[in-house]
Amino acid sequence: MAGQNGGMGFGGLLQGAGRQLLNQGGQALLNYGAQAIGNIINEVIQKKEVEHKRVLPSIKNYKVLGETRPSSFGPATYQDFKEIRSRCLADGRLFEDPEFPAIDRSLYYKERLDRPLTWLRPGEMCENPQLFVEGYSRFDVQQGELGDCWLLAAVANLTLHRKLFFQVVPDDQSFDEDYAGIFHFRFWQYGRWVDVVIDDRLPTYRGKLVFLHSSERNEFWSALLEKAYAKLHGSYEALKGGSTCEAMEDFTGGVTEMYEMTELPPNFYTILLKAYERNSLMGCSIEPDPNVLEAETPAGLIRGHAYSVTRVKYVDIETPGRAGKIPLLRLRNPWGNEAEWNGAWSDKSPEWRFIPESEKEELGLTFDDDGEFWMAFKDFASHFDRVEICNLNPDSLDPEECPEGCTKKWEMSVFEGEWVRGVTAGGCRNYLESFWKNPQYTVTLKDPDEDDEENKCTIIVALMQKNRRSQRHQGLECLTIGFAVYRLPDYGHVPKPLDVNFFKYNASVGRSQAFINLREVSARFKLEPGSYVIVPSTFEPSEEGEFLLRVFSEKSNNMAENDEEVGMGDVDDRVKEITPNPEPTDPIRDFFNRLAGSDGEVDWQELKEILDYAMREELAMRHGAAYDGGGVRAGAAGTPPQEQSCLEQLLCALCTPICKEIGVDLQQVAQQQEQVHLNQPQPQELQGEGFSKDVCRSMIAMLDKDNSGGLGFEEFKSLWIDLRQWRAVFRLYDTEGRGAVPQQHLRDALHSAGYTVNAHVLNVLAHRYSSSDGYIQFDDFIMCAVRLKTMIETFKGRSSGGDYATFSLDEWLNRTVYS
Repeated sequence: MAGQNGGMGFGGLLQGAGRQLLNQGGQALLNYGAQAIGNIINEVIQKKEVEHKRVLPSIKNYKVLGETRPSSFGPATYQDFKEIRSRCLADGRLFEDPEFPAIDRSLYYKERLDRPLTWLRPGEMCENPQLFVEGYSRFDVQQGELGDCWLLAAVANLTLHRKLFFQVVPDDQSFDEDYAGIFHFRFWQYGRWVDVVIDDRLPTYRGKLVFLHSSERNEFWSALLEKAYAKLHGSYEALKGGSTCEAMEDFTGGVTEMYEMTELPPNFYTILLKAYERNSLMGCSIEPDPNVLEAETPAGLIRGHAYSVTRVKYVDIETPGRAGKIPLLRLRNPWGNEAEWNGAWSDKSPEWRFIPESEKEELGLTFDDDGEFWMAFKDFASHFDRVEICNLNPDSLDPEECPEGCTKKWEMSVFEGEWVRGVTAGGCRNYLESFWKNPQYTVTLKDPDEDDEENKCTIIVALMQKNRRSQRHQGLECLTIGFAVYRLPDYGHVPKPLDVNFFKYNASVGRSQAFINLREVSARFKLEPGSYVIVPSTFEPSEEGEFLLRVFSEKSNNMAENDEEVGMGDVDDRVKEITPNPEPTDPIRDFFNRLAGSDGEVDWQELKEILDYAMREELAMRHGAAYDGGGVRAGAAGTPPQEQSCLEQLLCALCTPICKEIGVDLQQVAQQQEQVHLNQPQPQELQGEGFSKDVCRSMIAMLDKDNSGGLGFEEFKSLWIDLRQWRAVFRLYDTEGRGAVPQQHLRDALHSAGYTVNAHVLNVLAHRYSSSDGYIQFDDFIMCAVRLKTMIETFKGRSSGGDYATFSLDEWLNRTVYS
């Protein structure tokens, strides 16, 4: 009968397996069909790489400029300009900067100079040195022997905006009052302004400046500005070759766009005109001749050279036959000499005869050999290869100082974020299963642009990766980054964050032109009013990095993280089923009473003993014996299980005769295995020495309501309930059976434990509690759950009293989770 029952059970098992196989096959077929539908709208993202062969300003030689460390001479310390100056004045000495010393390493890191240079202070080069001579202007920017015309073009543009200029060049310094050989300049770096302190020793040859200088021999603001920027990047040589928009961003905190003339949008002159109206800084360049350095074209323009666009205007024109307006642009060569455009609308060209005198006066027209000239837009588009626009942060502008007609401002939203391996580093849409894990941001556009015929909204999305240059010594280069924009359905019933199914069946409405290894990628879109989700990502999954996401729009935009609210939720039903009766068993209570003593409370060391004991006790009971702190109850190990599955019975019936033939006693083996379990009843998740000191202290802090430094039994009981749930969650997500949870399951594990977190908090928790191999050990998981519950409850308690009304919950968690 036993054999027949076993056979019937085994047959039933096979029948169940067959049904499961059919079900899985049908599901696989459905998944295949769904994927096929998804592939209809699937977008394949292209990856591009920057070429580093050329050294002249070009998108193909876009250098990553700017870092948190201001020099290459070891870890930088904060230098307080006023404090250092006061100390130097009190000591009667001139400042010598230890972080950017007057030695060759500050000049170059690879290419040695062809002659020795001497570092001199301005007072050693001329009489009566001044920071400014008759103010400042774009004509104070004269290029030296360093190939940094891209930087000079940005500096020249900077002089056109007084507030911007003095934001970079503070006016609290001079060669006359409180002079101590020290100056400072401010640059924007990844959302913050950095103060760079320098001494005034400058590189010279035969008593003259060899790099950036002014046309006035005793004027030094531009030379000192260049030195501060060189310090920011480690050396003067680091400034060779680059993109004007890099420097324009670092001078303003603006968002840059780059346009290739071969791919211009049809409304490009309108884009330039609107940019000028908003005081945007603009530069342009011609692709260099690979055989000739800064070769001159027949039209008088210099290849591989960066020009500033200083004005954009429809100019009134009156010819004998007709009158109207012509789109013109004013440009400037940073050399500031006779190297100018010689075509139509150049200095003294016949076309100017058709411009009314009043219009010429309004334009401030001059025909000096100053490097400044006008061009028609048609000629501009045909002779130049590239245009770079830096759209200014609205806070950077002072309306009273803006030129007439240039008082409009962009609306701006900014978010800082991070890609963390296994958690929020999902890669691009080519990796559909992980793409949805990237940080997501919603932007809501309500009002169309002024005078827009299509009633659409203009937005510029810019994604900048942070601090990559400062990590080059670790072998880290720029990540390949990009972004995609998705329209949210009007009915609004979509999950937060958007899940894999949304991206499987919805195409993007806009995206970066390519994923490329630049410091920043940006793109301009015209979208209908509505809500959109921006997903910034790296090209490959699991690539870690910090980023800054900025959105500029002509009208206001509402931007927020597209994610869950941080807080408490429902515990997973699977955990409730797994979790045993939370009432502590009598042996555990007896053990608690023995350790607690007369005061009825346990400290963290006693709590550790109890928890380690309780975990082993429960494990031993699951194996048919009770653990009493080290021994085994007699007779328990040999007790056969009360119930066996049909399959187990069948296997025993088949295997026992075979094992006897080869001399193996299965019952004896089972007893030995059970004895091992009970003599060493260490749960897999608590290897080593059990609960750690930090975890136990945190548990005390979480439940110690009366601040006694210990827990009473009721407090311990509450903890034991939580701990059992957290352990059940841990086992549920220990998918690889290694006694650790892969960090890609952290969000799901916290959901099952009854917590909701957003990507920002998830990143913080992953950094704090994951090991370097991407797993979360049991001790760390318990610590994570303890801290999360404590902080949420503390925040709710204190915010209701007004203590933390200015913080959101995730800000509060970010401030406290590392403490």
